[in-house]
Amino acid sequence: MKTVKDKYIVVGADFAGFPLKEVVVAHLEKKGWKVTDVGVRADSDPNDTELMFHRIGLRVGSMITEKEFDRAMIFCGTGMGIHIAASKCPGVHAGVVESVPAAFRAITGNGVNVLAMGAFYVAPQMGCDIADAYLNAELGSGYEWWYNFYEFHKLAIDELEEFDYEGETIMMAPGSGFYSDSSLGRNQVRLAYVLKKEDIQRALLILAKALEAYNNRTIND
Repeated sequence: MKTVKDKYIVVGADFAGFPLKEVVVAHLEKKGWKVTDVGVRADSDPNDTELMFHRIGLRVGSMITEKEFDRAMIFCGTGMGIHIAASKCPGVHAGVVESVPAAFRAITGNGVNVLAMGAFYVAPQMGCDIADAYLNAELGSGYEWWYNFYEFHKLAIDELEEFDYEGETIMMAPGSGFYSDSSLGRNQVRLAYVLKKEDIQRALLILAKALEAYNNRTIND
């Protein structure tokens, strides 16, 4: 695997994200980074559908899934479309950021391995600063003063990775986050409402399987 520790990074952009990507890549290469670019280039055909945002996102995401690289950066107009595509790939923890603090927290607190930026909203110098903040930190960096910060966030990442049922998983929001009194909602979760009854039924089945797996864990798991 090519790692950030050894100054390797893979990037990809569609046509909208291309200008920002070019500035960021030039900035990184001046600093000695070895950049693999799998997206739009200066001589790319604008009619080439293989270079649409979702295909670039899937291409980069699959390289994380296959453990060719441990981190990536992707670019489109908003950062959102390409992020959605990359997130379809197993093992990808993608995030869209538009500021340096968000980029730093994306890696230090959430272990984001695919960082997305939107060229419509991120200025060139900001993009370079975001890249530096993201690539020069790791999970837990800068929060050594916060008791159990690393362990707490590593637990979340591990639990998101360790369970699926027939290739699917489920995510819920803790209920306590929706009360002004933090003592409330501790035994509750929030599920998004969906229009298809079948989707809710499927989600509840996956939840049941997840709870079964969770309750059967041992201390060594």
